Amino acid sequence: MSQNNDEAFKIEELYKLKPVHFADLIRAAQLVFDPGKGVTGVEPKIDWKDFGIPDNIAENLQLLGEEFQYSSPHVPVEYIWKKLTPETRVWFIENKDRLWFIEEAFPALDED
Repeated sequence: MSQNNDEAFKIEELYKLKPVHFADLIRAAQLVFDPGKGVTGVEPKIDWKDFGIPDNIAENLQLLGEEFQYSSPHVPVEYIWKKLTPETRVWFIENKDRLWFIEEAFPALDED
């Protein structure tokens, strides 16, 4: 097992996180960075505290979302983990099973 896979396994086991939780986190971060999903002229002002995201966590997620704006949400676990502040890590662990709610709150822009 490579060092990166070993590190990812330790993170996942220690904090009971799964790859799907990290993918949900990336999708949520992409929305925090760009709630208008890249559509020109759509720039909604969102109070992320309404979604249970404190300002300092939203700032960290915004940076993560900017970095992965056009990426697949399937980013290596250990890479994402290193990008999170200690406060964001705690928030992520506590909210891992409700991150999908953030994405569901924003309707898909390409649907009829």
